[in-house]
Amino acid sequence: MAKEKAERKTKGEQSAPDAKGKKAVAGAQEKGVPARLALRYKSDVIPALSKKFQYTSVMQVPKLEKISINIGVGDATQDPKLLDAAVHDLEAITGQKVAITKAKKAISNFKLRENLPIGCRVTLRRAKMYEFLDRFISVALPRVRDFRGVSDKSFDGHGNYTLGVKEQIIFPEIDVDKVTRITGMDVTFVTTAKTDLEAYELLKELGIPFVKREEVVPSTKQNQ
Repeated sequence: MAKEKAERKTKGEQSAPDAKGKKAVAGAQEKGVPARLALRYKSDVIPALSKKFQYTSVMQVPKLEKISINIGVGDATQDPKLLDAAVHDLEAITGQKVAITKAKKAISNFKLRENLPIGCRVTLRRAKMYEFLDRFISVALPRVRDFRGVSDKSFDGHGNYTLGVKEQIIFPEIDVDKVTRITGMDVTFVTTAKTDLEAYELLKELGIPFVKREEVVPSTKQNQ
């Protein structure tokens, strides 16, 4: 009996690590799976942009580098709890720890002191960036009231685009019943594009629903 128990114990010790190893491998594989938009970028966006702009190398094709999200809470100077609520909401939306932004200089008219916390921000890269963009396009934007598309006028001239969100409650991660105050945020898409046109086409191919541009039809009348 003692010999059988020893053999069972030995087999159990050998099988346990194998089971844990399989779970670890499976978890690593799940984490290593690229986001849907990352796959779309490689399969659809790169060929489309290469054809449109006549790129000779894949390295020339612009890509989305990072997404920066910023919430400014000016009233936090009077009520620090407002900043805590903004931090909680932003972390729930992005699934990443945020950084607190502080005032760079003192402004007496606004009762603002230097290094006083006035907002929060977060920067998303790689898988989390694509995962957020996917949710933002597919779930959040369609929940905006009377949504007809986003403006294409907010490019900075260097291939970066900033979009203003008026209400954080468009994100399904936010429980509306627990929201004490509606807060807006700025979402900045940083790309490697050299021109705004290239950045526009990149973001459009990734699925951002820009308002349709009106095509200018050249006049056929001849000058008399």
